[in-house]
Amino acid sequence: MIKLKVLTLRQPWATLVSEGIKRYEFRSWKTKYRGKVLIHAGTGIDKEDMKKYKNMNLEFPSRKILAVVEIEDCLELDEELNNKIISENNIAYGNKVRTGYAWKLNNIKKINYDKEVNGQLGLWNIDINEENIK
Repeated sequence: MIKLKVLTLRQPWATLVSEGIKRYEFRSWKTKYRGKVLIHAGTGIDKEDMKKYKNMNLEFPSRKILAVVEIEDCLELDEELNNKIISENNIAYGNKVRTGYAWKLNNIKKINYDKEVNGQLGLWNIDINEENIK
């Protein structure tokens, strides 16, 4: 067993991260943490945003750990960074100007973890078998 940090996201964002489509996570708070994080799909759904992605032939489960990623950086959002992120991937981000922080995600890898898990706010910890994230 190893202890890993977990970040709970609403759908469709959790699936979009696990598929490598969304490579930044936006938060109002910064983190100094760098390293592996499990992406967890909570029970929350952004219903309006789900409509944009329903034709992408993706699954949007809840209460599941979907991927392991690395938080590579935490960048304070400004106009220049917002424009860069939007131009890199308009499908995932639209044209919405955000404030706060962009957590840059890298080394995204989908995993198959069958257990249902309740989410939590912020970065939280879970004990998980290392075989489940390979």
